[in-house]
Amino acid sequence: MTDVWSVDEHRDDVLRAVRPLDPIELPLLDAAGCVLVEDVIVPAPLPPFDNSSMDGYAVRTADVESASERFPAVLTVVGDIAAGSGELPVVGPGEAARIMTGAPLPPGAQAVVPVEWTDGGTGAGPADAMTGRDHGPEVRVHRPARAGAHIRARGSDAAAGSVAVPAGTILGPPQLGLLAAIGRATAPVRPRPRVVVLSTGSELAAPGERLEPGQIHDANGYMLTAAARDAGAVAYRVAAVADDAATLRATLEDQLVRADLVVTSGGVSVGAYDVVKEALAGRAEFRRLAMQPGKPQGFGLLGPARTPLFALPGNPVSAYVSFELFVRPALRALAGHGEDALHRPRTTARLVTDAPLASPAGKRQYLRGSYSPADRTVRPVGGPSSHLVAALARADALIEIPETVTEAAAGAELTVVLLG
Repeated sequence: MTDVWSVDEHRDDVLRAVRPLDPIELPLLDAAGCVLVEDVIVPAPLPPFDNSSMDGYAVRTADVESASERFPAVLTVVGDIAAGSGELPVVGPGEAARIMTGAPLPPGAQAVVPVEWTDGGTGAGPADAMTGRDHGPEVRVHRPARAGAHIRARGSDAAAGSVAVPAGTILGPPQLGLLAAIGRATAPVRPRPRVVVLSTGSELAAPGERLEPGQIHDANGYMLTAAARDAGAVAYRVAAVADDAATLRATLEDQLVRADLVVTSGGVSVGAYDVVKEALAGRAEFRRLAMQPGKPQGFGLLGPARTPLFALPGNPVSAYVSFELFVRPALRALAGHGEDALHRPRTTARLVTDAPLASPAGKRQYLRGSYSPADRTVRPVGGPSSHLVAALARADALIEIPETVTEAAAGAELTVVLLG
């Protein structure tokens, strides 16, 4: 290996060191966004019984096969059935039961006629000529219904023994709804990784604090914490640590107990106060990458649990680009995502620019860009400097210029990393 690593070499090396987190059983809502680790089988038919898909009347098809507007079928209503009903009336010849959506189909019924196909039902019918007793309420049906009409058949959604949700699925709202529908209260998943984000630098002040001479606000801590959450992690921001190696080591030791991955920013270059390199000497490897921005990078495995630590550069654009290229895939791998879901989506776009874009020979450059999916074009946003956080905030893509290209003119086809 040479002294300078390529982007691909560094990324592949850190991903080889990352292992998916051990699976745990989580309550359904806590499992949202997590990756399922085993197939979940349907234990019983869904729905568990035949039920009505409409408000209307449960009938026998023979009783309504000749029904029309002119000659409606007149049926005796033998009862009402609401959703959740237990005891059901039997529907015999010439009879119907009023039924609500989701209510179980009563014995004897073969179809449901929507209430719109009826007169809505009447009160007691006329007296019987032989006995003098009143009939029950009646309903007039104006249209025939085929067998099974407006009925949700038992097991029609999911059959018992079938796979409800396969392993590897990211549990979103529909999947959680299905698990709840089949009676599951928990799901076996890989948990969201816990990430500790820590900025270094004596010049850093918390947002909201008054800046003293020479100070700047800690943008990286908030940006990287938000980026980790966007990647699906549970992220904690730690107050910025001054340029003191002993303090940084103590802070890291304290934070490891709640971390599956640690991200630091700053202190990884070759300056006199590069505290991260000093504090982690012998515990992390610091590398130079053939990329711009983000040339200095550090990576190590800390503590008994061998918790991955990413030491990113301090300039905001360098830190963010490094996060997207290296930390985000590692977080996704910890969470159990497959290879095809580790990285941001990429596409090819035609460059729109007033002047050619210069790029250093032998380095892969990442420029901020604005991507237009309508015509598959990308425009640079701001300049190449790694402190331009305002330009970064306006970008929705990274424009990738290969190591072999030193100038990209308008119309060039370039790879674009989509950030949204």
